[in-house]
Amino acid sequence: MMRQYELVERVRAYDPGADEDALNKAYVFTVKWHGSQTRASGDPYFSHPVEVAGLLSDKRLDCASIITGLLHDTVEDTDVTVDMIKETFGGEIAALVDGVTKLSQLELQSDRTKQAENFRKLVLAMSQDIRVLIVKLADRLHNMRTLHFIKSPEKRRRIARETMDIYVPLTERIGIRDWQEELEDIAFQELNPDARASIVARLAFLEESGGDIVDRIKDTLIQELAKHGLTAEISGRRKKPYSIWRKMQRQNIGFEQLSDIMAFRVIVGSVEQCYQALGVLHGLYSMVPGRFKDYISLPKPNGYRSIHTGVIGPENRRIEIQIRTRDMHEIAELGVAAHWRYKEKGGSAKEPGDAEGGSRKGLTEGRQYRWLRELLEILENASGPEDFLEHTKMEMFSDQVFIFTPKGDLHALPRGSCPVDFAYAVHTDIGNRCTAARVNGRLVPLRTELRNGDQVEIITSKAQTPSPAWENFVVTGKARACIRRFIRSVQREQYIRLGKEILDRAFKAEGYDATEKALKGIAQRFDAETGEDVQVAVGEGRVSAREVLIACYPGVKEKEKDKTVPKRKAPGQIDPTAGGAIPIRGLIPHMAIHFARCCHPLPGDRIIGIVTTGKGVTIHNMDCPTLENFSDMPERWLDVSWDAEAVDGTAFTGRVRTVLLNEPGALAEVTAVIGREGGNISNLKFTSRSVDFFEMLIDIEVTTAKQLNNILAALRASRHVNSVERA
Repeated sequence: MMRQYELVERVRAYDPGADEDALNKAYVFTVKWHGSQTRASGDPYFSHPVEVAGLLSDKRLDCASIITGLLHDTVEDTDVTVDMIKETFGGEIAALVDGVTKLSQLELQSDRTKQAENFRKLVLAMSQDIRVLIVKLADRLHNMRTLHFIKSPEKRRRIARETMDIYVPLTERIGIRDWQEELEDIAFQELNPDARASIVARLAFLEESGGDIVDRIKDTLIQELAKHGLTAEISGRRKKPYSIWRKMQRQNIGFEQLSDIMAFRVIVGSVEQCYQALGVLHGLYSMVPGRFKDYISLPKPNGYRSIHTGVIGPENRRIEIQIRTRDMHEIAELGVAAHWRYKEKGGSAKEPGDAEGGSRKGLTEGRQYRWLRELLEILENASGPEDFLEHTKMEMFSDQVFIFTPKGDLHALPRGSCPVDFAYAVHTDIGNRCTAARVNGRLVPLRTELRNGDQVEIITSKAQTPSPAWENFVVTGKARACIRRFIRSVQREQYIRLGKEILDRAFKAEGYDATEKALKGIAQRFDAETGEDVQVAVGEGRVSAREVLIACYPGVKEKEKDKTVPKRKAPGQIDPTAGGAIPIRGLIPHMAIHFARCCHPLPGDRIIGIVTTGKGVTIHNMDCPTLENFSDMPERWLDVSWDAEAVDGTAFTGRVRTVLLNEPGALAEVTAVIGREGGNISNLKFTSRSVDFFEMLIDIEVTTAKQLNNILAALRASRHVNSVERA
């Protein structure tokens, strides 16, 4: 364990202006209050905060962060209060300690919902001051170093899995590479000890058989660069076991197929020399295709800058080479801590956590904090903690592609992103109003996967709203959360509107009004809080209008229900209490209403609604055979009608079944006829084939049933069509 004077000397070595008295006071304070407490290892408990402070001093953090490391467990594990810390050490340190204290139970949660809620708190805390996250990561790293002292295997695995899921990607995002690798290695040892042991044994064998191969390659690279006038500092090492295992898993290859398990770092004096060194190395050695990445011109979200390349290098060995300047190397090693160090030296850039209170403002400055702003936006749109945890884990684990706006602005997105993801990355409103996209000047479908370097232009419309179908192909957490938020809000509005229409008709049939006061009075009976909640329950189909009517007016005698519903009754005759057909007005498909795929109803068809519990109303054609299944459930039938103005010009899908002659040009003729009549084929499926004929189902987008009938008539006139009918 580090002694008091050793910690003070270490901090003063890189920060001569550090408050020595405050450091000494904090060291004594934590020793005093933790007293005789011990850890699972048997060591005095205060050894843990001292080691955390030592880890923070390794990254040359400011004095306030070191003191926070010393005090971070006192409020949680002793009788110390935040007010006591504020009185003794000041408001800044008290706020930091309070931020870390609120997260102290994060690693102890086995319940996923509680874990997700605490992760949400972590994001909020670190958005106020990024030092909270750095202290928390140092705390986790030291706890992982002593993980083997925990007796319960189940608890060790849970902590290791949580480290992989949450803390490793967070450490990667703030760019502290050595902490990330150590957390990965310890967690890997716990989660998959056999795989790690196998890889370690292979690496030991290679090192024994290859001798000093790393030193030999390093010397060769130094000599070759020197011949071209470049003085470089080069270091080499073998890749870590977890890095090797992850590559084996991703590429589905064995250890024997890995040939780039050695990595070399080339540090030169300037950006120009980085590219000069790259040119020298590519001139001397063959480059491995697909292994070149330029993070100098396109930095990673955490500010990391370097050139990566793979070559068949000295001794015909396949190696990875990273080329960077000294400043880039410091940021690569220290991550956010390096940015903090620059601020302490008097840099002009404000960073999150500035003492002047501009912490949230600081989040808008600097590429390295964009990811944190994105997590906050996901947090604002998520429906609950688990939803937030799902989106953020997906966001943090994804590889990056770099996309340009038409003006040349750069956005980093997860690999597999589409134009809708890009639209939401630019701005939430642009995502919500996205109608089409041009990629490199060419109009493409919204689900098109974007590639590195694509230039994307988003076309928007004020009339556009997010489509529920988008959720099937977007990959970013922000896009998915925004789409779900829109769907939730619109669905509720749709259910309120539909429920109100149903209740109004049911109440008026008995001579009553479905007032807000009446509904609110009986809301608790249906586990609701307001009258609108009751309307939502009716719109969703969880509660019937008759049940609400009787609850409001118990004197109403329940009428004898007709158990058999005629198959072809006209609208208005289905339910005598309904008071007329409910027009489908302003209701978005797949929200409160759904159009049945069994009969594909179109404007102009006679339709009926079937209330589906929890999903609203499904619209069927009046002569749909599926309605037979609901003949003994009249309470679920709802008389509905088309609203001509609401559906005018809207595309609906109609399905036709056709039998064509099996001869050249038959399919071309059918598609041409449909196109001439203004229909658009959305799907086509062959159901049977023979020597003379083949049968197919065609889904056609039309605006009315009349238009579909015109298409059917035109198809019947074609000599290639044997028969055609609406399916």
